[in-house]
Amino acid sequence: VWPALSKAASNGGNAAAGEMLAHFQRLEAGVKGIMQMGILVKDIDAGLVDFLAKRRGQEVFLCWRYGEEELAFWHHINAGYRGRQPIDDRDFQEP
Repeated sequence: VWPALSKAASNGGNAAAGEMLAHFQRLEAGVKGIMQMGILVKDIDAGLVDFLAKRRGQEVFLCWRYGEEELAFWHHINAGYRGRQPIDDRDFQEP
């Protein structure tokens, strides 16, 4: 899709295609910036992100979804969103 969209926008094609390409490029740059901070974007539509952490010496993910007021859940690396559990601060340390 990217090559076709880029070609259409750069060949003097549809102005809407050029605008859409610019939006996609800004979105891609934003996601890359988030990932460079060590945050994993799991579902962009849901606004779901994970942060690596250690719980009782084991690597897990802290999990946050757009609209949640605070970072309040974690899950095992392979468990995913459905495996979320409430955070107990006593179980966590810096990774």
